Amino acid sequence: MSAKQNAPIIIKKKKVVAGGGHHGGAWKVAYADFVTAMMAFFLLMWLINATTEKQRKGVADYFNPTIPVNRVSGGGDGAFGGDSIFSEESLARNGIGAAMRHPTDAERARGDADANTDDVHAEAADAAAIAAVQDALSALSGESMVAEEALRHIVTRVTDEGLIIELFDLPDVPLFAPETADPAPILRELAQMLAGIFALVTNDLAINGHLASQSVVVADNPVWDLSGRRADAMRGLLESHGITAKRIQRISGFADRKQVAANPMAVRNNRVELILLRKAR
Repeated sequence: MSAKQNAPIIIKKKKVVAGGGHHGGAWKVAYADFVTAMMAFFLLMWLINATTEKQRKGVADYFNPTIPVNRVSGGGDGAFGGDSIFSEESLARNGIGAAMRHPTDAERARGDADANTDDVHAEAADAAAIAAVQDALSALSGESMVAEEALRHIVTRVTDEGLIIELFDLPDVPLFAPETADPAPILRELAQMLAGIFALVTNDLAINGHLASQSVVVADNPVWDLSGRRADAMRGLLESHGITAKRIQRISGFADRKQVAANPMAVRNNRVELILLRKAR
């Protein structure tokens, strides 16, 4: 047998890599995560812009932990005045201590025991009053043709001061006779409707008068006096329909200093604001 026949057989495997095609897909996953995050971000921005101040406060309060904290070191019956930091029955207090719901004289001297409790009750009462007025206004929609026409002049918004009910001119239906404080029939109808709604709650009221800017600048601008007289005329209408005088806390004329329309001379700026005030803390 020859040496050539006894030589080992060697098999070579050649790996052929085809050109072109895709070289991995990790970037697609990263891009998809980026797009998802951007969508979530813009959705969050839209929700923040679309919600009211009251709704944002409600969301913030939901995530705000109600942990009782005692600011006095020592002297209490255990840590945090004897309360567990996980207690769901106690609210965080203001002041310098006093974590008892019914404190003794000694404990009361350490701080304001239930300052936040009173605030919570007052806020709940204000929220109920605002909701009652808004529901009553919504119930008027479709009740009659007169009510439907009157509601075209109303917009509402909630602020830290309270519920603002804004009555404004329409291009073809003003609330007052031109350049006067004489109420038009539509304003008298609105005053009667609103007086009945305000009778459902006990909150005090404030009235603001606003006007559009004049087309020319004059030395003696009449808008200051006229805005105040229109606010006072609205007060008179409400009182004539049963609102007691002591509920009216103030009337103010803002002339043309607080516009709501881009055009300072737009009739939309002619308006009267009725504010259902939050109760004093």
